[in-house]
Amino acid sequence: MTATTVSTTISPAEIDKFDRLALRWWDPDGPMKPLHRMNPARVAWIDQVVGARRRLLDVGCGAGLAAEALARLGYDVLGIDAAGDALEAARTHVAEQGDEPPLTLRYRDGVVEDLVAEGLRFPAITCLEVIEHVPDPQSLVRLLAALLEPGGTLVMSTLNRTPRSFFVAKVGAEYVLRMLPAGTHDWRKFVTPKELADMMRAAGLRVAQATGLVMDPMSGQWRTSRDMGVNYLMAGMK
Repeated sequence: MTATTVSTTISPAEIDKFDRLALRWWDPDGPMKPLHRMNPARVAWIDQVVGARRRLLDVGCGAGLAAEALARLGYDVLGIDAAGDALEAARTHVAEQGDEPPLTLRYRDGVVEDLVAEGLRFPAITCLEVIEHVPDPQSLVRLLAALLEPGGTLVMSTLNRTPRSFFVAKVGAEYVLRMLPAGTHDWRKFVTPKELADMMRAAGLRVAQATGLVMDPMSGQWRTSRDMGVNYLMAGMK
């Protein structure tokens, strides 16, 4: 980790965990298979919610699954992460695609505190599958809100803390189906929709929309749903 600022929003152990996955991040059948399957549905919902706000910050971008997909939809994307190896995988992957013209996509090693200190603001911010891995979720949401322009939109995705999510996303995904490496998640750190909504409001945001994400067990494909019992997305506006 080479982040320039001491941060309350990252855990070195979590950063190391995801750095170790960097070389296989873009393997659609590798340890990030669930994110590959989920990505089209979550990116489509983000595009619908964000709309015309084409400049976007992706916080905790990892190896760039969402950032690159959003750039392909025409967004001007800055991805930031403290996992340096994952960022190298992101840069390598986009370079290997050889897009002409090149995607409007940049990656930066750092933490949100760096951007706040620089006085940067963005009309749209995404923070996907991150909040359940940080030591201080409220601090993260507060900093994300500080980075939003007036009228801007923040979209976050995470896992609900329910008995079903324990058996599906923790026990099932990590230990039964082996869809994720064991130890990827700590169920106690999952965030309920009410908790996330309260954090957004405490940070000065208005909760605008929310949706669940569910997987079709037959096809393995994901779609948005009213069912927020396991995975969900939430959008807040400043």
